Amino acid sequence: MRDPLEHGDNPPPAVSEVSGGRSKPLRKSSLYVRRFMRNRPAVAGIVIFILLVLFAVIGPLFQKYDHIELDFLALSDAPNADHWFGTNNSGNDLYAMVVVGLQRSMMIAVGVSVGTTVISALVGAAAAYFGGWFEKTALAVIHFLMAVPTFLIIAMISNDSGGDWRVITIVLILTNWFIAARTIWTLSLSIREREYIQAARYMGVSGFRIVLRHMIPNIGSLLVINFTLGVVSAVMLETGLSFLGFGVKLPDVSLGSLIGTGSGIITSAPWMFFFPAGALTLLTVSMALVADGLRDALDPTSAAGGRA
Repeated sequence: MRDPLEHGDNPPPAVSEVSGGRSKPLRKSSLYVRRFMRNRPAVAGIVIFILLVLFAVIGPLFQKYDHIELDFLALSDAPNADHWFGTNNSGNDLYAMVVVGLQRSMMIAVGVSVGTTVISALVGAAAAYFGGWFEKTALAVIHFLMAVPTFLIIAMISNDSGGDWRVITIVLILTNWFIAARTIWTLSLSIREREYIQAARYMGVSGFRIVLRHMIPNIGSLLVINFTLGVVSAVMLETGLSFLGFGVKLPDVSLGSLIGTGSGIITSAPWMFFFPAGALTLLTVSMALVADGLRDALDPTSAAGGRA
């Protein structure tokens, strides 16, 4: 995605603020925030996401039971005053399990999104700038990984790891960076020909510094959107793995593992499915709305950009 504000083009007209009787152009950050705040679904999405984060952080302060603690007097109990979300067949408190599951899913999703964004930005921009054998090697690896059934590899490795969420995070990072890297490589091909890149090269600036200081910042809007969408993608991947039994395993839990367990008894104990499924739906929908809002805010050709 190309942002004229980052490439030296003229900003949209009539974008100013009054200070001391004089108008001055808005900073880009203020302009982006103003565009984002005009998008009501995006604002709703970030509010929901913040509430989910707060629930994951302070939720343990209100739980009466640990997520691995068993209450043998409350097996498959419906939601009540003692167990707010009910219990499962073993007597585990579902509220505590949803809190821990949301924490784990968020940690995996954010970790995977950060890792894939960093690797794809470095590899894609560096391949475009340096060219030659480095570019050929990087593209060969990317195209090879795009042809490999990565889901099966992820399932086998994560299953052998015993469901360790750290291993799952690393595996998801290593098998999901290449698609974004190819997109970034395509955009960086045009950026490397710009005058400021050529000027930095003639001034003797090192290639790695040019990539970090000049090329990657000029695709910052794309990276922000990729990061946000990457959270959604990572959540869905982890959920699918855990649902099929290849992801997080007991005594640890995630939203995917809780949904997988609850789906088998949805008719007899629906609360075991609907509470974790509701948390997962809110998480994915909120991040999708935020990503859509960021796309409109960072793109001056969008409707939000035209009204700023």
